[in-house]
Amino acid sequence: MLGLMQDWPLLCHRILDHAAVQHGGRRIFTRSVEGPIVETNYRKVRKRALKVAQRLARDGLRHGDRVATLAWNTARHLEAWYGIMGCGAVYHTINPRLFADQIVYIVNHAEDRVMLADTTFVPLLEELAPKLPSIERYVLLTDGAQLPKTSLKGAIAYEDWIGEVDGDFVWHALDENAAAGMCYTSGTTGNPKGVIYSHRSNVLHALTSSSSDMLGLSPREVVMPVVPMFHANGWSLPFTAPLAGASLVFPGSKMDGASIHELLDRFRVTCTAGVPTVWSMLLNHLEQTGGKLPYLKQMVVGGSACPRAMTQTFQDRYGVEVIHAWGMTEMSPLGSMCIPKPEVAALKGEAKLDLQTKQGRPPFLVEMKITDDAGRELPWDGKTFGRLKVRGPAVARAYFKGEGGEILDPDGFFDTGDVATIDEYGYMRITDRAKDVIKSGGEWISSIDLENLAIGHPAVAEAAVIGVAHPKWDERPLLIIVLKSGQRASKSDILGFMEGKIAKWWIPDDVVFVDKIPHTATGKIQKTTLRECFRDYRLPTAAE
Repeated sequence: MLGLMQDWPLLCHRILDHAAVQHGGRRIFTRSVEGPIVETNYRKVRKRALKVAQRLARDGLRHGDRVATLAWNTARHLEAWYGIMGCGAVYHTINPRLFADQIVYIVNHAEDRVMLADTTFVPLLEELAPKLPSIERYVLLTDGAQLPKTSLKGAIAYEDWIGEVDGDFVWHALDENAAAGMCYTSGTTGNPKGVIYSHRSNVLHALTSSSSDMLGLSPREVVMPVVPMFHANGWSLPFTAPLAGASLVFPGSKMDGASIHELLDRFRVTCTAGVPTVWSMLLNHLEQTGGKLPYLKQMVVGGSACPRAMTQTFQDRYGVEVIHAWGMTEMSPLGSMCIPKPEVAALKGEAKLDLQTKQGRPPFLVEMKITDDAGRELPWDGKTFGRLKVRGPAVARAYFKGEGGEILDPDGFFDTGDVATIDEYGYMRITDRAKDVIKSGGEWISSIDLENLAIGHPAVAEAAVIGVAHPKWDERPLLIIVLKSGQRASKSDILGFMEGKIAKWWIPDDVVFVDKIPHTATGKIQKTTLRECFRDYRLPTAAE
């Protein structure tokens, strides 16, 4: 016996339809690439998205064809996403911070037919275009007056391009499992791999993310997605905010502390989301200028671990609730958020900060477990380390074109590559990447815990920990430090600061001071490079 409900496929354009009807006048502000701040709303975004869909269909784009976007967070980028999906094509976000050969690889691997790009990236694209044979034309996200002279094939201003259609278009009828979007992993090992989101997975993920037990967005909120839309599906905010009817503020290309603070204050942003690097720049700006954050209520931090000291400063000094989150490109991306349950809601001071350093608990539709290397499930006691595995309707079951082979275990769980603990209340804490954990004398040491502790030293700007070969213990931790400008500290200062805060045998065997630490295109510490740089490093304890 089947239910007698309407067959109503979960399609992404329904989110924008809802926003346009119920919250059509809700304001959307963008710091444009050209400079001025421009305003629109959901009703206008929908009308323009229909033009994008109509234009792509007129240009011969078929269901499943990929349309690349190389763009900052703007309203044009938002309407392009919905327009691409609305004609049955697939948006493919490209991270401009990738190495040039990686961009070439993913565009060719995805077989993108059209490239929508901000004018910022014209020089890059002119350099790469001869190596991108599948791209039939370039649409630059600007108007005719701002269109730069370029040799790009079929280059046209976005406003002129959509100006050639009238918007009298009906969203294409699609299966809810049809591909909607594509994002490639950062490719820290081997070539990047393509993750393909379906309409169904995006809608379910947005519903999950916007729930009161996660982001809890509503029409009363003003949301500024600082995380780029080319990072892991934009953390779903291009779907979650319209679904909830929240106002949007897009920062465009200016991501420095002063520019971010200007928008937060001017448009009374109540919720924002981004990586720790951005919030560090904002914090430095506030400390230098004496600025305040009178309207901001919550700040979601993900991408890498949020330093304890940063969480404490934003909360104690500026009254902003810091919410630690975790996810992956393969998870659409939300995997967990550190929202307090009643059992832990009364925690204060250091105990509260202890909880907030965890990546949190999974929402409905994400299942989580930790296992040993043999696949045996481990206890949720907050102490036992294990491989973190997840499953759910917005979790990838394979990579594009079968790259990477079978990626699920026999029970349908995806191995995240992270090592984690889960406590009795379901709060998960990432202790390391499986390839970064330091195995010393048969025990595991978390490089992330050591890094976060070291960053708490007032003279330290950034810290990285890697395992270095040791004749007795297999590996021992080496701490690599970048000091703040004008600050001084010695090895004994740093190690003395760490003593008593962690197990004695976790204390790094040595400290090295460097001018900078290498990062990946997504802002994460590039430990493969560090391990290569220090592969012949001899620890002072090696002779003991």
